[in-house]
Amino acid sequence: MKKSYTTNLRVALTHYPVVNKNGDIITSAVTNLDLHDIARAVKTYGVGSFYVVTPLEDQKALVKKIVSHWVEGTGAKYNPKRREALELIIIKNSIDEVIDHIRKNGGNSPKMVVTSARASHNSDNLSFGKFREMLQDGNLYLLIFGTAWGLPEKFIAEADYVLNPVIGNTGYNHLSVRSAVAIILDRLFGRNV
Repeated sequence: MKKSYTTNLRVALTHYPVVNKNGDIITSAVTNLDLHDIARAVKTYGVGSFYVVTPLEDQKALVKKIVSHWVEGTGAKYNPKRREALELIIIKNSIDEVIDHIRKNGGNSPKMVVTSARASHNSDNLSFGKFREMLQDGNLYLLIFGTAWGLPEKFIAEADYVLNPVIGNTGYNHLSVRSAVAIILDRLFGRNV
């Protein structure tokens, strides 16, 4: 059996602040598929934690119910592999709470790396190759994904790094966040890169 390891990367899926298609800042709803699929990708690539960020009490209750079913309930017995993945989910109200939790459990503040499907004209964007190299330096990194239509520009501007977007070979660029997470984690940790 292969030894499991944990990288110095943490992943956060934020539902606030995010923007809608009109650019308004909103709080988006939690999606069951995002929880399952991102948790499984995070577990596959050895990411230390998967934070689900929402300030809404009903949405936090929904996440707790889903996680409880697969971690403690009948789902845990039915599918132990799913339990292993969903055990990595930690619910927080805000990115600030995520950073505090990481500090309390790792000792250092993580460098914030944000994602966006929107191509930027900023030449300082972080390439996947450069980020892959940085992940070898021993620092903690928090990779933040936005739901809905992505993270607001102000939030992106306050991050330490902006990761290059995932770009396909067509003009269409509207991946689900769970697909983007899987692609990015494979580019960072995959063995066939």
